[in-house]
This record gives sequence, structure tokens and C-alpha cells, in this order.
Amino acid sequence: MIISSCIIALCLPGLVNSAPVRDVGATSGSDPTPTNSAAQSTATVPFISLEPNGPLWDSTFQGSPQPIRGSLGATLLGPTDDAIVKENPDFLAPPSTDHGSVANAKWPFSMSHNRLQTGGWARQENINTLPIATEMAGVNMRLKAGAIRELHWHTTAEWAYVLSGRTQVTSVDTNGKNFISTLSPGDLWYFPAGIPHSLQATADDPAGSEFILVCLSLFAGLNSGFNGVISHMKVLANGAFSEDSTFSMTDWISHVPAEVLAKNFQTNISAFAHIPDKELYIFPGVPPTDDSSLPKSPQGLVDNPFSFAFSKVAPTKLNGGSVKIVDSRTFKVSKEVAAAEVTVEPGAIRELHWHPTQDEWSFFIEGKGRVTIFAAQSNARTFDYQAGDIGYVPASMGHYVENIGNTTLKFLEIFKSEIVEDISLSNWLALSPPELVKAHGFDDATIAHLPKTKQTVIGPA
Repeated sequence: MIISSCIIALCLPGLVNSAPVRDVGATSGSDPTPTNSAAQSTATVPFISLEPNGPLWDSTFQGSPQPIRGSLGATLLGPTDDAIVKENPDFLAPPSTDHGSVANAKWPFSMSHNRLQTGGWARQENINTLPIATEMAGVNMRLKAGAIRELHWHTTAEWAYVLSGRTQVTSVDTNGKNFISTLSPGDLWYFPAGIPHSLQATADDPAGSEFILVCLSLFAGLNSGFNGVISHMKVLANGAFSEDSTFSMTDWISHVPAEVLAKNFQTNISAFAHIPDKELYIFPGVPPTDDSSLPKSPQGLVDNPFSFAFSKVAPTKLNGGSVKIVDSRTFKVSKEVAAAEVTVEPGAIRELHWHPTQDEWSFFIEGKGRVTIFAAQSNARTFDYQAGDIGYVPASMGHYVENIGNTTLKFLEIFKSEIVEDISLSNWLALSPPELVKAHGFDDATIAHLPKTKQTVIGPA
């Protein structure tokens, strides 16, 4: 589906880290005058409803869910898939606050076609499966112990998060500097566009490894890039990316005349008698050791490591959860992808916020979450997520993430950006003139309670 939009106004972004310019009429940042003397604004429209609007059932519900909320809706008379309905209560019986049209922003990896290989498997999400996700695409990959995702490269950058097991990655940059690293669950790697690399599962976990890969904006389908039982997820910074459109080393040399190979590598043509005649992609191998060494390059090692021990970064504890941030300020080579790892405890919420200029590609690792996306002009839609689901929120669209389960909710927020940025609704209101906020319907007690620093995650009220 192609979604068109009209550009109403063109806004120029502010300069980052530039010196502030004081407005002639600006006042200092001291606490403003209380609002109890300010007159309440006159209502020109009806007030919002205070009736409960939570999900009406969950996956443990024993009955037959029906599309009824209060006096609205009616029972189902035709067939339905109860399993899907129970996991998505807000699709069948949305809250009354939902309105208008918002494109689908949920894709379960469980519904992606899986490419099975002798050494593992790979499945992907891109604009073919989730059309709203135009800036990034994801791959979930698994490699058996020792299995190799062959030497390859992409036209886009690749960012990865290890879900399980340990993965060894290697690379060589354009200056002939090389790199090797073994990553644990929660760790990251990043390869800039066009930089060749390999992935291999170690035997530290007998099952191998799994990860997610995120790649930046390219339209693609799933064909030639999934294999192995290293399960990882790649986030590709291109919604059109396809793991099947990867440049693989065996695929290339199988399409080069053997006499040209002999000339290039300065050896006898018989040396290439055992080169595969097609792409290997993911294939079995001997598990590498954690301290595997590289050939010594005369140019040395890469200037900035392509891996980051994110698992060793201490999270910032919050009232209701935690957050960890990784971007180019800490993972210097990752110039195009930034991320946050967020946990939300039962009953808590990732606060109402938006990201000014960058879309958010999210992946749910544990628990159950509920998200309402506000797309302006009274358009809003609620989605229910669980472990293994992908979410997507376009830039500037307001949203929150609520834990609706009984266990900790853990998810990744991933951005096509150098740094992680957001605007907190509560913080914005707290730092605006109180009488202005009161004119929008907030009372004095609520205004006095607004936090002057971002909360990110907020515990139950």
C-alpha cells in the first residue's frame, strides 16, 4: 500500500550544540508564578471520557472474544482465528480513544517466511511485510555451533544485537585494517555499508547463537541471505532491504571465469576445483575459539572497533524500569544507528513521548506491551505486542509503551540516527508557563506535580 502525504510547512532543524541565543523578552529559568490565581479557560468542546479503556482479554482468556466494548459493537457470526484475536485484543475491540486511520505498525517474526539452511536459518521483515517501516528492516538469524554466515557485504549498514549464544565476527576495512571479536548476549556489532564481514557461532553454547540484524533503508525480500543457527537480528537501515540481495563471496567467485580467478590470485587454475558453484550463505563449520587470532595486517587493526560490549553497560534504574542508551557517543563506529534497551515493570509505562526526526524500529524481547500511536488529525490506533514482535513508529508520532503483562517487559528502540533523542510530554508541560498549561485543561495540583526532568519510564500511579 502506498501512503501519500502532503507537506504543509517546511521547518528547519535547530543546530546541535550551538550556543543558545537569548530572546530579548525571555525570562530566567526560575520557578514560574503559581497558577492558582489564573482563570480556568472556557471549554469549547466536550471533555474526554474517564471510563476504563484497557485491553478486554489476554492470551489466557478461556471464552470466545467478541468485538464489543460497552454499548458499541456486536458478536461475531462468522469464523475467526481465536489465537490471533486473543493476542491482539485491541484489534478486535479497540479502546474508544482510537480513531481514524493509522497504518499497521506490528509484525511478528513468527509470520515471516523462514529460509532453512544446513547450518541454521534466517527470516526477515521489510516493507513487503510491514509497509509503514520505510527506514529500517530486520533479520532474525540463527547459527548452529560452528556454522558460518559466509563472507559477505551489503549496500547498507548492518547493526546487530545478540539474543542468545556467542558469535564471532570478522572484517577488513577499506584501508586493509582487520578486526575480530566474539560477542555475548546483549552485545552489538555494526558494519558500515559496503564493509565485508563474516559471522560464526562459537560452541560456548552447544546450541549455537541467535541474533537480530537491523539494516538501513533498501527495499528487499527474503531470499539469499539467511542461514545458520546463530540466531541474531540484524537491523538494516533501509525498509526495502532484503537479506536475499546480499553480496556473498561464493556467489561472486562462482560467476567469475576460472582462468580469471587464477590470474587474480596468481595460482594454478586447479586451485579452484573445489569452489562452490553457488552461494553457500549459511553452512556448517568448525567452532572457532574465543581467542581466535587474525593474520597480522601491515596496516594494523581498525581505528574504531566494529563491536560493543553493551551487555556490560550498567542500566540507569528508573521508577518502574530501566534504560540503556548506545549511540555514536559510546559506540563510535555506529554513525547511522542508535538504540535504547528499555525495561518496564508490570503496571509501569514508557512515558508519553515522540522522536522529533527519526522513525523508531522496535523489537520486543520479553513480556507483553501495549502501544497507542497518535498520528495527528485525530488519528490514533492501539497495538498489542509480545516477545518476537516488531513495532514501528514514524518520526514525530506520539506514543507510549505500557506493560500489560505480569512479568518484566523488555524491548529495543532503534533509530536511523547518530544519537537517541526524544521529547517527553510531561517534561514539555513542566517546562512551559503554568498558566499556559492550565489553559489546556490541567489543574493546579497536576501542574505542580509535573517533572522537570525526563522520567522515561514511570511506575504505577
